[in-house]
Amino acid sequence: MSALEPRDADVAPTAVAAPTGGGSVLDREHRALSVGIVSVVLLIAFEATAVGTAMPVAARELDGIPLYAFAFSAYFTTSLFAMVLSGQWSDRSGPLAPLTAGITAFAAGLLLSGTAGAMWLFILGRAVQGLGGGLVIVALYVVVGRAYREALRPAIMAAFAASWVVPSVIGPLASGTVTEHLGWRWVFVGIPVLVVFPLALALPAIRRTASGPADPDAPLPSYDRRRIRLALGISAGAGLLQYAGQELRWLSLLPAVAGAALLVPAVRGLLPRGTYRAARGLPSVVLLRGIAAGSFIAAESFVPLMLVTQRGLSPTLAGLSLAVGGATWAFGSYLQSRPWTEPYRERLVVVGMVLVAASIAAAPSVLLPSVPVWVVAVAWGFGCLGMGMVIASTSVLLLKLSAPEEAGANSAALQISDGLSNVLLLAAGGAAFAALGGGAVGHATASAEGGAHPLAFAAVFLPMAGVAAVGAWVATRLRVR
Repeated sequence: MSALEPRDADVAPTAVAAPTGGGSVLDREHRALSVGIVSVVLLIAFEATAVGTAMPVAARELDGIPLYAFAFSAYFTTSLFAMVLSGQWSDRSGPLAPLTAGITAFAAGLLLSGTAGAMWLFILGRAVQGLGGGLVIVALYVVVGRAYREALRPAIMAAFAASWVVPSVIGPLASGTVTEHLGWRWVFVGIPVLVVFPLALALPAIRRTASGPADPDAPLPSYDRRRIRLALGISAGAGLLQYAGQELRWLSLLPAVAGAALLVPAVRGLLPRGTYRAARGLPSVVLLRGIAAGSFIAAESFVPLMLVTQRGLSPTLAGLSLAVGGATWAFGSYLQSRPWTEPYRERLVVVGMVLVAASIAAAPSVLLPSVPVWVVAVAWGFGCLGMGMVIASTSVLLLKLSAPEEAGANSAALQISDGLSNVLLLAAGGAAFAALGGGAVGHATASAEGGAHPLAFAAVFLPMAGVAAVGAWVATRLRVR
């Protein structure tokens, strides 16, 4: 791939030629790039699983328990804005700059949180992390779309999924050990050291294979200011909805209504036309990603609490009941990456969504004392198998259905659908849980001590199973006729 001359004083892109040759993501052409970007995903996965363990200790030491939820919502709200920005940035000048800026911001946010002397500084650090995470995840999708030919994309997406397996198992354990013996701050300040390796390995490879605009001969597109404003609206709206969901009070309706008023036009403007009526092709791919992620994550959030309060398991055993899911998720991603599955990808996604719906519906069966608790572990293993097939396949289909110059914007739409559905369905499930005697979701530990009404759990799992079943229908509309 030959380099092009600089277009102007500010941009010096390289040509983005269609990837050629190479029968594996680890062949000579792709090895450095694959190891580098998978290391980036591994870093993000480890942060996501490890930081959550240290968060309660950090909030207590910083006298910030009342602001505890905002340490999570700050990351989410800023990442939504960053996803849109990264999509436009990547489409305009290539994924190299947003990826570099994202990793840098991610590390800076960790350092800011790890050295914070007050809770508001800690939350600010989490917000900076969210900016970095949003920039990185969209830029990585653009890298995959440009640097890997279509036949190799399922394999690299499977590698992304597999990168979550080890962190999901050892992340909480390692974080708990470090927090107990060295202090919670080391969990935050230690992770940025790992940034050096993926930067050194991935960035030169990205510069060679995926930097610059998708069409070097076309004029550089300008930033869409309307989409930027909509991105700010979706972030602010999501933040208000999360704030309203912290307490079940009538006054909470005010920020909830304001958040919805911001979200609705923003989402309509940022997702592909026809998303909410499941139009065939790309709109259904984006919609399905949100349905799958939101229904599964919302249900999974209540599994440990159900096992602790209803069946008397310790928190450790309740958490371990979900451990097998990491392996089956990775296997599902691996399965969809096999060449023989490509002609049947849409059918594979339908099967995956059926598995997800069935696993969510089967989980509350342990509310019956006669049902052994291992049923949840088995059911969730099958659900994660389905999620592995669905999540990786929607990523592959998105890139397949996107023109090169639209890969960034469409990848941002996919991630927005994923993230926003998580918070909306989790908020809906939490409200139903609290209304039927489960207690506020934000006070799960307190409610765990006194138990919760079994119907409160059923009110979460059964509707989410219904949402996943709708996803199985949407999965039949992925192919453009």
